[in-house]
Amino acid sequence: MTSDVDDTAELSRPARRQAEIAAYVVKNGSVSANDLVEAFGVSVMTVHRDLDELERQGVVRKYRGGVSAQPTSVFESNVAYRLNTAHAEKAAIARHARAMIEPGMSVMLDDSTSALSLVDLFEDITPLTVATNFLPAITRLAQLRDITLLALGGIYSATHDSFGGMPCAEAVEALHTDLLFCSVSAVSPTHAFHQEEEIVLVKRAMLRSAKTKVLLVDHAKLQRTALHRLAPLTDFDVVIVDEKTPDDLIRPLREHGATVEVAKL
Repeated sequence: MTSDVDDTAELSRPARRQAEIAAYVVKNGSVSANDLVEAFGVSVMTVHRDLDELERQGVVRKYRGGVSAQPTSVFESNVAYRLNTAHAEKAAIARHARAMIEPGMSVMLDDSTSALSLVDLFEDITPLTVATNFLPAITRLAQLRDITLLALGGIYSATHDSFGGMPCAEAVEALHTDLLFCSVSAVSPTHAFHQEEEIVLVKRAMLRSAKTKVLLVDHAKLQRTALHRLAPLTDFDVVIVDEKTPDDLIRPLREHGATVEVAKL
């Protein structure tokens, strides 16, 4: 019996270490393999084995000599990393966006952490009907009174902690909401972009299924690129950015026809 307990503890040790490594990478954004060897007191081989498993889970992205949780043009960050970035900016954008919501409205939220920041502001503007495919939002909304929650199912992605694919897109297109609040990974002067085609599929369905469409983007997203083009910025009724966004990044958006509002921190 003692042997069985010890064996279980031994088997769980790599999983615990991998969780700690994931948290370390998410906190720091990008680290070298040598950093992890020193931080966790294990061999280079063990570190690479753990990183291979974390990459398989979609938590991190390996590159020569290190690992990153940060996004690239073709790689979207794991939700754990996104939940730990730009807190003040996302909160400011959410407060600004809240003014557009009135009791009795129907609201759709995508699987962005920017839209998630709105959920905590819903409590005093109920009743509301809220539709979302983002599991953290579903979990929070389920705790609120006077919220009619439409949980949009589909193919579950652990990387994004959300539901997607064609089943989700079809569920979205069966609705028509007053408002859509969504975000993307990157914004050019003319278009919104995302790294993953499956995510774009659902976001496009959401754009078709809402009367008023609001894009929420913190300043860092105006300085990135991503592979797949979602939509022209003029397809959104409003683009809300935070006040850390430089004027020379806002000006081209307005010059190309986008309606841009700046949220105060």
